[in-house]
Amino acid sequence: MARIKQLSKHLINQIAAGEVIERPASVVKELVENSIDAGATKVSIEITNDCRDIRVADNGSGIHPDDIMLAFSKHATSKISTDEDLYNIHTLGFRGEALSSIISISKLVCTTRTADFDYGTRVTCENSEVKYAQTGCAVGTIMEVKNLFYNIPARLKFLKSSNTEFAYIQELVQSISLAHPECSIELKKNGKTVLKTSGQNNLLQTIKEVYSNDVIPNLKEVLKTDDLSGLKISGYVSMPNYTRSSKKSYHMYINSRAVKDPVFQKSIDTAYKALIANGKYPFVVLNLEINPADVDVNVHPTKKEVRYKNPNQIFNFIYTSIQGGLANYIERKIDTLEQFKPEPLENISNQKPIPKTENMIDFSTKNLEKSGIIVDKEEDTVYLTDEAMEKLQVQTQQQMFVQTETEPLIEENIIGQYKNTYILIEKEDGLEIVDQHIAEERYNYEKLRFEKNITSQMLFISDVVSVSSSEAELIKENIDKFEKFGFGIEFTKDNELIFRKVPQILAKVNPKEIIADILENIEGDIDGLEERIMRTTACKASVKAGQKLSLWQMQEIIKKWRTTKMPYTCPHGRPITHTIKHKDIAAFFQRNE
Repeated sequence: MARIKQLSKHLINQIAAGEVIERPASVVKELVENSIDAGATKVSIEITNDCRDIRVADNGSGIHPDDIMLAFSKHATSKISTDEDLYNIHTLGFRGEALSSIISISKLVCTTRTADFDYGTRVTCENSEVKYAQTGCAVGTIMEVKNLFYNIPARLKFLKSSNTEFAYIQELVQSISLAHPECSIELKKNGKTVLKTSGQNNLLQTIKEVYSNDVIPNLKEVLKTDDLSGLKISGYVSMPNYTRSSKKSYHMYINSRAVKDPVFQKSIDTAYKALIANGKYPFVVLNLEINPADVDVNVHPTKKEVRYKNPNQIFNFIYTSIQGGLANYIERKIDTLEQFKPEPLENISNQKPIPKTENMIDFSTKNLEKSGIIVDKEEDTVYLTDEAMEKLQVQTQQQMFVQTETEPLIEENIIGQYKNTYILIEKEDGLEIVDQHIAEERYNYEKLRFEKNITSQMLFISDVVSVSSSEAELIKENIDKFEKFGFGIEFTKDNELIFRKVPQILAKVNPKEIIADILENIEGDIDGLEERIMRTTACKASVKAGQKLSLWQMQEIIKKWRTTKMPYTCPHGRPITHTIKHKDIAAFFQRNE
């Protein structure tokens, strides 16, 4: 084995650059984030030479002449200075690794000036060597990176095509633009402007500039603040009938920092679980503001991974905020969140008892562990088990469902049925077409989900239903879930059962159809049994496609559907309604209206 020796500064920087600078997009990320940290309101990015030449110019505060040498040194930064600062980070960068890594794998020229000086500084870096001289320039900083990876052939060889690498850059700049609508950002490729935002500090306007006008009408605003826990979330989410084919449209930010966070992502997935079809995903732009002491961003050099002090609280706050936004609740207090921060355990006995419902979590000292609540005194945190979290979600949804002030319903101008399947409604702006079956299915589903007591219909005669051994075992183990939704099941033999009662809305439905649909493909998803019961019950209880309805029946279906919290899609994700604009109809017939 060879003798141990000290590596050169340049080689150390090259090794570190492998973690920080993965591809050209990594350079763009580090430089643009530095510009934003410097208070820039305008940032221009130019990409040339197959993404190996990168120029980033900003109107930020610039670099002080005396700090130039330090700026390009390893672990030198103006953003933190003590251990405590790691728990109070308010900037995008803080490690002091980016510039030293970049100059070890490229040729860099930096021109910068602060407002305190009449002259600027021009810095030339190559092979980690830094030279500088005075020059004339405007206030701000221009970073010009040339021949990226010129001295690392192996890394250069593994770069993808220039179009693919630019796609990574464009995706990154889009993400940064959405996180910082207050900053005007321009991206150019070979002199052609690809993206430009106006910096009006208006997120909706920025979304329009980054994507298109088409997405705007399909968005719902999310805005929620919880002063007690110091949490705030703001942004926009798409309505369930506007979806994408991948999760690339999940723009998630923690204190305006883009993250790839499983807690954040899971909360989005859960909020849309019964609203969109499998394989479809919503468009989301959300920024969670949290006390820096309650989140750790110092997990990985890319700073995309985070850890929370109380992940259960974060999950439920994001989840309920999205639910509220979709149901048109903005800046509404969530009382249940206050229960996440209980009084010291020795004082709980003096508190007034919390009124309990069937789904409510019991927060008394005696029942903390029984309720699935884990209190860690040393870390001053509260954790929930998965079962307790599910109860809290249902509890919050029930409150949202019950406490809504119902707006007076307007009599619909229904003009008839099409194919005995679609209800046609004349609206002021066009013709609305509603699928009668899934409109009623949405109403029945929400009724089952939020009502505490489901009315049942006793059956004096019931067909005997045969099931397999595994299905029989599944039903026996989960008999309480069936009873919760109004079913009374009795086994006459090991593999035969009869229904003693069914939900009243299913009184005219053959029980064999119900149990067959509920058990279909359920073996691999035991946790989804309750959801399957609700979906099947709602579907079977709803008016069928092809069924002729009277005007009164159509009015009743539409009236009930209008009261739902999520009137966009059925529980399986199919869209319920579609409107043909009057102007489009008039244009087809060449009417100038």
